[in-house]
Amino acid sequence: MSETRFDIAINNARILDGTGGAPMPGSIGIRNGLIAEIHPEMGESDALTGAETIDAQGQILCPGFIDLHSHADFSLISSPEAITQLTQGVTTLLTGNCGTSPFPVSDLAAIQAATSFLRPELDWSWTDAAGFTEALHRSRPAVNAALQVGHGALRIAAKLNADRAPTPEELERMCDLLRQAAGAGVHGFSTGLIYAPGSFAATAEVEALAHVAAECGLLYSTHMRNETDNLLESVAEAIAVARLTGVRLEISHIKAMGPRNHGKVEEALQMMSDARADGIDVTADVYPYTASSTSLSSRLPGWALDGGSHSLLLRLANQDQRQRISAALATRFDGEIDPAGIVLADLAPGKYSEWIGHSLAEIAAGYDITAHEAAINVLVDHDAAVAIINHAMADSDVEAALRDPHVSVASDGWIMTPDGDGKPHPRSFGTFTRVLGHYVRERGVLSLEEAVRKMTSLPASRAGLHDRGRIGVGLVADLAVFDPTLIADKSTYEQPWQLSEGVAHVIVGGRFALKDYKPMSAGAGRVLMTST
Repeated sequence: MSETRFDIAINNARILDGTGGAPMPGSIGIRNGLIAEIHPEMGESDALTGAETIDAQGQILCPGFIDLHSHADFSLISSPEAITQLTQGVTTLLTGNCGTSPFPVSDLAAIQAATSFLRPELDWSWTDAAGFTEALHRSRPAVNAALQVGHGALRIAAKLNADRAPTPEELERMCDLLRQAAGAGVHGFSTGLIYAPGSFAATAEVEALAHVAAECGLLYSTHMRNETDNLLESVAEAIAVARLTGVRLEISHIKAMGPRNHGKVEEALQMMSDARADGIDVTADVYPYTASSTSLSSRLPGWALDGGSHSLLLRLANQDQRQRISAALATRFDGEIDPAGIVLADLAPGKYSEWIGHSLAEIAAGYDITAHEAAINVLVDHDAAVAIINHAMADSDVEAALRDPHVSVASDGWIMTPDGDGKPHPRSFGTFTRVLGHYVRERGVLSLEEAVRKMTSLPASRAGLHDRGRIGVGLVADLAVFDPTLIADKSTYEQPWQLSEGVAHVIVGGRFALKDYKPMSAGAGRVLMTST
């Protein structure tokens, strides 16, 4: 046997390089955190050797998966082991999505209230992106994180938690905060135009901030203004912002909610294709489920959330205001949103905790009230901190998005630990393995090599991570080894707290984060910052 040459050597693998090409037999040598050598299939006597050597035995060796849409900035510090991610083969998370990020902080109470449905476990000891980056570094995460700054957080920091346009001074304050975050190395700027306070922004406000994002070279990720009856109008708005500003656009978790909107995803994808033909840099991402997960308050009319959750609760304490909000919600439940599909996932402590896992329609039947009254009661009794799962999409739309070559796979998850309370969405535990097992192996919706591309080089290119997401000499050794015949998601809506299966090894920055199916103790990840 030849002398040790590498820190890690992986032999007898089927290598998928992340570009969409077919697998090739071969071996990889890793040195100083980088891929140092790649060899085609060799004889046993020519196997690469290392301080640690893995015989992949014909398993797939590919780049580690990159999750373009994560909310792990609210959970990774408290759960740095990130076991739910490693068991899926995920090595990098792009956080700060949907206009929500844990920085900048100037009104702590307001940002805590706005993010309470995520049940964050943070000490909030920072005020800006640089401070948060340092706190995350100190936690020694097992996976990498690339940060984005959220529009909602910018609005709250500018003392603009109200349903109105910003003054010129407030808008300039938000632009300055965005520039500061870019200077600290964030990769993107996000909006959540369906969530207060981002929902209060007119297009002109978004355009002003997108101009700054474009100037700073940031990705613009948007949870659009509407994903139900006005989905296509919302796609048009996002594309118009990109057309005017030149910003790189990522449309988050493309979907069509509600039976009367099923099929619109194909139209939305065509709109994006037409925009690309006009020179606009626009792509999207998707999670492989027909249910979303969000806050129950997001189903209320926007004006009800003016001033944040505290103001909402004050309105609900006023009988006239409560009836007005209830009537508006009843209108939405009359066709646009089906309350039978809205299931309680997690709650602040209160009366309805025993109804976790049940729908608003079931709660309404149990108390002999209407579904919109049930929704209002749950919000009041749980301080408006209510997470839901909303079953409302068609699998045909999910398939259409998965097949589109410009759509990445992303989770929209945030749970890093395999144990907890409530019944959260399975996407935190099984997004990537579900695609590989259910949609590739079992249903043949897309090929294995194309699925891996959608999880590696495509999201890497969107996030500006040019040194990873592919297998090539000199690139960062973020890698995953899995058995394509066994890989599977186990998490379900009824029993979500289950880890995925089939991923044998995960290497982050040239170090084992998962070895022989077991997580390693030392954190191999880091916060990836731009060179801005």
